[in-house]
Amino acid sequence: MFYYVLKYVILGPLLRLVFRPRIEGLEHVPATGAAIVAGNHLSFADHFLMPAILKRRITFLAKAEYFTGPGIKGRLTAAFFHAVGQIPVDRSGKEAGQAAIREGLGVLSKDELLGIYPEGTRSHDGRLYKGKVGVAVMALRAGVPVVPCAMIGTFEAQPPGRKIPKVHPVAIRFGEPLDFSRYAGMEGEKAILRAITDEIMYAILNLSEQEYVDRYASDVKAEAAAEKAAQARSRKFPRLPQR
Repeated sequence: MFYYVLKYVILGPLLRLVFRPRIEGLEHVPATGAAIVAGNHLSFADHFLMPAILKRRITFLAKAEYFTGPGIKGRLTAAFFHAVGQIPVDRSGKEAGQAAIREGLGVLSKDELLGIYPEGTRSHDGRLYKGKVGVAVMALRAGVPVVPCAMIGTFEAQPPGRKIPKVHPVAIRFGEPLDFSRYAGMEGEKAILRAITDEIMYAILNLSEQEYVDRYASDVKAEAAAEKAAQARSRKFPRLPQR
């Protein structure tokens, strides 16, 4: 109930009024039945804008940190994500990927829409990164189509680190559903999973027109963080000139 109150009474109308998102290809999202909506992930605002404009309810796999934050803000965030039916996924450890797949398949088994960001994390610089194969595994096991989606302008509206989004033109594009039934029963083949995931990412790329980076975003983020930490240490403890 809270999901529909937010969507149609509180949050949905507010988001439409502030951002006035331009919607393209909404007819590509199936009116009934299970499907995966796979999109790029540029901003925290993505979690709200796409559900606000879809006619059907969509459930996202959300990182567990949204449900475990400290203090009043953390509790409010967790309550919100629980109320709108989002599923926490622990992204740490060896079983993290399998847990996410199990949760996603549970949503699809109920003939619902599942939202997923194949990059696995938000883009820190607005570029599109290599997709992880979990989306391909779920598409094959559930036998469902994948609808590519591109969020455009949300990075400028609310880049990482910005708490309150600014008014900026936003567009949401949906592409034609991708059918992978020709690969049925082959979810154990790594090459097939990689090919399917790359096809999905290419479709998102065509919609978003982003620059593509053939690396995982999490790896690039980790390298950037390590470099920043090294620079901070060098400023704090400068090396003395050798005599």
